[in-house]
Amino acid sequence: MSLHFELVTPARLVRSESVHMVVVPGTEGEFGVLEGHAPFMSTVRDGAVKVYKTEGGAPEEIIVQGGFAEVTPKGLTVLAEHVEN
Repeated sequence: MSLHFELVTPARLVRSESVHMVVVPGTEGEFGVLEGHAPFMSTVRDGAVKVYKTEGGAPEEIIVQGGFAEVTPKGLTVLAEHVEN
């Protein structure tokens, strides 16, 4: 089981990969998304998106500024205003 995760900015596709879980800094608080999550939409606050490639693995952190997150049956898409490299 894996979650399809995409991270995009208005300028480019930053990531498109299958992962175990992603934790997103939502404006109402952090939320985690696994495969099969109910459809959901949230605004994103400035902070770190934590990408867990494997169960129990250490997360990779990607710093984002603002945007939206959408969970659909196809996976999670984070549209960030800006991503720090």
